Amino acid sequence: MKIRTATNDDSEEIITLVSSIYDEYGEIMYTDGADKDLLDIHHHYHESGGDFVVLENDQKKIVGSHATLPKDQPAGPLTFRRLYLEKSMRGSGAGKTLMDWAMNWAKDHKYKRIEFWSDTRFTRAHQFFENYGFQKTGEIRDMDDGALPYSEYFFLLDLNF
Repeated sequence: MKIRTATNDDSEEIITLVSSIYDEYGEIMYTDGADKDLLDIHHHYHESGGDFVVLENDQKKIVGSHATLPKDQPAGPLTFRRLYLEKSMRGSGAGKTLMDWAMNWAKDHKYKRIEFWSDTRFTRAHQFFENYGFQKTGEIRDMDDGALPYSEYFFLLDLNF
């Protein structure tokens, strides 16, 4: 397994990965709205002061992704986005590898707080986040920027680096 920086050339393969996960939950990829960031990773993440990485297997297939994106730079919190793993990789330690990368990125860039939203249907991921120390605040938002309406939980973690 290898983590590397994602480029716009990876967009199609990342969209395929995310779409396969959406399929598990009855969701539909929507690059005209909620998933538009995946069409221009460089602009949306790298030029915005964040980062986007992919996890490749030994055959160089993308099996996971994770991204960091500053909110309200320079003093605002950091948000995590796009933590996705191919179904066969779940429980293998690959999620921890990607989360460790993001936590180290936050530390290296001196962020003190991480905040993000996660689809209410991703219950296994929520347990992973809570085991990692993130708090689900109880705040829920209803979203209509996808192909179908969905809801998200809010998570946060104050960092003590």
